[in-house]
Amino acid sequence: MSLIVQKYGGTSVGSAERIRAVAEHVAQTRRDGHEVVVVVSAMGKTTDDLILLAEQISPNNPAREMDMLLTAGERISMALVSMALSAVGVESASFTGSQAGIITDTTHRRAKILEMRPDRIREALDDGLVPVVAGFQGVSIERDVTTLGRGGTDVTAVALAAALKADVCEIFTDVTGVFSADPRVVPKARQLDTVSFDEMLEIAATGGRVLMLRSVEFARRHNVPLHVRSSFTWEPGTWIVEEDPTMEEAIVSAITDDTSEAKITVSGVPDRPGVAATLFRELANNGINVDMIVQNTSLNNVTDISFTVAKTDLEAAMTACQKVQKDIGAAAVTSDDHIGRVTIVGAGMKSSPGVTALMFETLSDNGINIEMISTSSIRISCVLHADRVGDAVRHLHRAFGLDAE
Repeated sequence: MSLIVQKYGGTSVGSAERIRAVAEHVAQTRRDGHEVVVVVSAMGKTTDDLILLAEQISPNNPAREMDMLLTAGERISMALVSMALSAVGVESASFTGSQAGIITDTTHRRAKILEMRPDRIREALDDGLVPVVAGFQGVSIERDVTTLGRGGTDVTAVALAAALKADVCEIFTDVTGVFSADPRVVPKARQLDTVSFDEMLEIAATGGRVLMLRSVEFARRHNVPLHVRSSFTWEPGTWIVEEDPTMEEAIVSAITDDTSEAKITVSGVPDRPGVAATLFRELANNGINVDMIVQNTSLNNVTDISFTVAKTDLEAAMTACQKVQKDIGAAAVTSDDHIGRVTIVGAGMKSSPGVTALMFETLSDNGINIEMISTSSIRISCVLHADRVGDAVRHLHRAFGLDAE
């Protein structure tokens, strides 16, 4: 008997009808001879509604109390799904994140899992029950309720799958799988049957919206196969697994896009040791995550440093840069929040010359200017003007032969 962890997102449990459909599917999985652990998100836009309600109360709410508030959404879902399972003859028991043994650090709103103690989940399975676990949440080492950040239910599901040594973690969502590009941007995008962990990490990190990056990192670390599927059609979706060295990889698997970042340029910086360290230490001390970084070639011992941050961090990042501007001898600090990133991802790029040339030629032929470039062994990212991102994705998708017939 195999053990399957099934995660259902907000749209999958967005109404009473959808919850009943989930219960029927779980019941069928049980009839097929599998043990099942269910992990659920809050219904529909419940989390957004709770955040809006909190903001109407006060614009600056304590992070601890926000976590107490936001975890209510998943607790509602877990109880309703458990009730629906009972209605179709499946015995179950619901568990909060703390009851499921998810131990986190003390950082509210974006806690990280430190330890898994799923004893109660294992006991429920041994008793023939279907455990229904509230995603997105845990309990800190100081015994406070914590949340794992946006998309944290994916992390909950993968962490439980790893701790329970499940055979697969199924991620049920409102799309049928992982696509070669965002179908809303590229109508001819096609669904991928299989993606390697490394490719999925790059897709998630560069604008793919199907899986949270941390969940893919967790799955790769513990070698948990992921199966992304639709809870509306129940058809097979995309498998995310270890790369098979015996298989011939597609040169480029996917094109991703992201317009959620802004660019900061620190110009006129003396080209000497310690300047970058001072700048990025100040950003780190303010909890600002930096993505792409480019330093221009020094001219007369002066250079420019450009980097990208989330738009939500732009104001804080500018303040941090201006704080050390005098210390590092920078002439100016400027920003641009009208940029976007386009990325090509593919394990086959490692052994295929000419990929970079084709990407740059395609953008050039269509009059699209590149502002920044970043690469890895299976990824090439370019920062462009935001208005050209959609055009760039469509042209590259066609140039690399990814358009569906």
